[in-house]
Amino acid sequence: MDNSSGVGVLDKTVSVLNAIESGPASLAQLVASTGLARPTAHRIAVALERHRLLSRDARGRFILGPRIAELAAAAGEDRLLAVAQPILNQLRDLTGESAQLYRRQADTRVCVAAAERATGLRDTVPIGAALPMTAGSAAQVLLAWDEPDRARRGLQGAKFTASTLTQVRRRGWAASVAEREAGVASVSAPVRGAGGRVVAAVSVSGPIERLTRSPGRLHATVVSRAGEKISELLRRAG
Repeated sequence: MDNSSGVGVLDKTVSVLNAIESGPASLAQLVASTGLARPTAHRIAVALERHRLLSRDARGRFILGPRIAELAAAAGEDRLLAVAQPILNQLRDLTGESAQLYRRQADTRVCVAAAERATGLRDTVPIGAALPMTAGSAAQVLLAWDEPDRARRGLQGAKFTASTLTQVRRRGWAASVAEREAGVASVSAPVRGAGGRVVAAVSVSGPIERLTRSPGRLHATVVSRAGEKISELLRRAG
């Protein structure tokens, strides 16, 4: 199918954005993915960076920029957040713990939605907070179903191992105890979008005193159901 619009520069720009949709890309990778000449790919990528539609990660690779999320939010098109918030509220009420939704952005995971416990000791993660992909149950979930090469790179310096990710895939959820922060435990499950691709991780987190050192025994079932419900609503909305 020919997706050409007839406006050459626009088609080339979209091809660059499409190439980065699956993850960070160097200039050489952009050239290989788009088929554009190197000077053309570089010129377009730098222009998109200027307009904040692209950004760079710590390794200098191009990634989707903050303006993409701003435009989506302004247009009311972020279906994931729209369908997830009520489920996060329910998850908080069922577990008595703070609930979060994380999406991966380059080498971090960003909290894009949350439902905080109203009183008492809680694990507060502000919306917009960027946390490392090297620790925590949400990081495990986002890496477990990632492309093998990206998953291997993500394990460098991680506090969990490849066998941990195998376990996560087998049982369908992840748990961590004092992995990201001392005294905090969490349980996470995947949220799936089109084609079953994992697009986010839904989590509950709180002090070890309440979640214990086996938080999965307490909350794995309800967190997994929350992930399945968000996934179902996301498919319907799509």
